[in-house]
Amino acid sequence: MNTKMDAQSSDKIDLVRWLSVAALLAVGVVSFYVFAEHSLLLRVIFLLAMAGGAVFIALKTEKGKNTWDFLQDTHIEVRKVVWPSRQETLQTTGIVIAMVIIMALFVWLLDGILMWLVRLLTGQGA
Repeated sequence: MNTKMDAQSSDKIDLVRWLSVAALLAVGVVSFYVFAEHSLLLRVIFLLAMAGGAVFIALKTEKGKNTWDFLQDTHIEVRKVVWPSRQETLQTTGIVIAMVIIMALFVWLLDGILMWLVRLLTGQGA
């Protein structure tokens, strides 16, 4: 019973946090355009500060924590990838280009042969 109440209060706190995230972003964007006569640098700094505050608050929510954990796991997996060398990349690219050219020639030849057959069968070739 106690965990159910904790989950409900946690959901309410997360809702308040998400609303504050939306409010911070809205204040940042609206302020950027309302204070158009002020320095662009100051407006961008304020907008970035609002976005940073919104991200900070968003990371305190349950979905934000899950997202942060996912991004960390993704970073770890990307570091495990064995990337091809320059030579392997060039060789693979060359093979792909050669195959595209060969297939284009094959389709062009097949199209020509089929067009010749259709003209022959319909009597338009003479």
